[in-house]
Amino acid sequence: MSSTSMSSPPTPPTHADWQHRAATLSLEGAAYIDGHRYVTRQGESLASINPMTGTSLTAIAACGPADIDVAVDAARRAFELGAWSRAEPTTRRRGLQALAAQVRDHAEELALLDSLEVGKCIHEALDDVEEAALLFDWFGELQDKCYDQLAPSPNNVQATVAHEPLGVVATVVPWNFPLHNAAVKLAPALAAGNSVVLKPAEESSLSALRLAELATQAGLPPGVLNVVPGYGHVAGEALGRHAGVDALGFTGSTEIGKRFLVYSGESNMKPVWLECGGKSPHLVFDDCPDLEAAVDNAVAGIFTNAGQVCSAHSRLLLQEGIAERFLEALQARIATLVPGDPLDPATTLGPLVSQAQFDKVRDYLAVGKHEATLLCGGETLQAAGGALFVAPTVFIDVEPHHRLFQEEIFGPVLSVTRFSDERQGVTLANASQYGLAASLWTADLGRAHRLCDALQAGTVTVNGVDAVSPQTPFGGMKQSGIGRDYALAGMHKYMALKTRWIHY
Repeated sequence: MSSTSMSSPPTPPTHADWQHRAATLSLEGAAYIDGHRYVTRQGESLASINPMTGTSLTAIAACGPADIDVAVDAARRAFELGAWSRAEPTTRRRGLQALAAQVRDHAEELALLDSLEVGKCIHEALDDVEEAALLFDWFGELQDKCYDQLAPSPNNVQATVAHEPLGVVATVVPWNFPLHNAAVKLAPALAAGNSVVLKPAEESSLSALRLAELATQAGLPPGVLNVVPGYGHVAGEALGRHAGVDALGFTGSTEIGKRFLVYSGESNMKPVWLECGGKSPHLVFDDCPDLEAAVDNAVAGIFTNAGQVCSAHSRLLLQEGIAERFLEALQARIATLVPGDPLDPATTLGPLVSQAQFDKVRDYLAVGKHEATLLCGGETLQAAGGALFVAPTVFIDVEPHHRLFQEEIFGPVLSVTRFSDERQGVTLANASQYGLAASLWTADLGRAHRLCDALQAGTVTVNGVDAVSPQTPFGGMKQSGIGRDYALAGMHKYMALKTRWIHY
């Protein structure tokens, strides 16, 4: 009986491997319109800066209103030609699944682009790429499994309710999860049959531009996906006010989200779907079933991506009986975090994205030292080469009226508040203008159900943190936004309901 040797798994790339691969990347910053690279009318550009080194990676096209007109016109032509908008559902399914395959085939390249532009740890960036591919797969698979509704109707009448694509959808996404946030908007809007104009953040345009090329290679017709980098107050506002845009999806700050509502009201009343700020509460009750897991999740909930996450669980609410043990374990776990070069696989905490974000977080550290008690961290470091690091920071004795409790910091800063009973815990959790996500730990199933009802958040996770999947809607209450991403709701918001009455 012969034996065959099993091949060993490939060796994971080292720090030096990632650095070499980054050095050989092609960095193309031109806009992408109507299936090809596009030179802007004014020829203006913005710099893509590597936050680890402080150096410019490449010049990115800064699209102006005239360029936005070109992109919207291309999207409209593509929509009206119907090669995508009127394609059979199976055709769109295959197209989106082909795009998912392209994303996976270029995973390392796309992850490097995001890591270089925003300082994201390479292992986190690779996870983001897979999540983006999963979204294109999932919404692609949805295509030939959606049905119109047959409504009750009088005799000799057939009444149906159908979902139809809106036309041209604009999407504006932030820099913290560049490729993933783009896919969150693009996958459902494209699956619905729309043409899309995507504006990435100024700080992170490269992966979106490469994605547009991959979409063409996957077979999406020209004009169906267009990418227009540029400044928010120029390109973003032009999209928000454009009469040729039929709907707009935005992820970013609450302040900017409100502006898009104004732009819509002052133009063509396009629907605006907003996923905005957050100040998510993380409640841990005395009967927490797994203290170690809760501590690990608390660390992940605030220090992943250096705290630059809209749903970051930045308010830790501890019941008094467990507070001391939890804080002791929390400090020990934080001590294992490794700040450093995002391309080093050992790094677990990268730099902040920009000088402006660093300055904002540094200001909040000063506020926190005045308002509350510093438990650990609180330091900033401007490393050699320009990298801007903030140490993982925890403040205790934070009160509901404190700015630390109320304001979105968007950095690795955790506030801790104690509570005595369930009622007070819920009151503290809901004492916010935001309502994006909430998490809690308890062994009491009744309490879990009560709090899922009582907490004012779009997603409530029990004995975990910030659970998200393509199968479940994600979005906020209060000033965390309007509408939902993911799931069937994420696609239907980019579609119009049409009722058909057929007399016979």
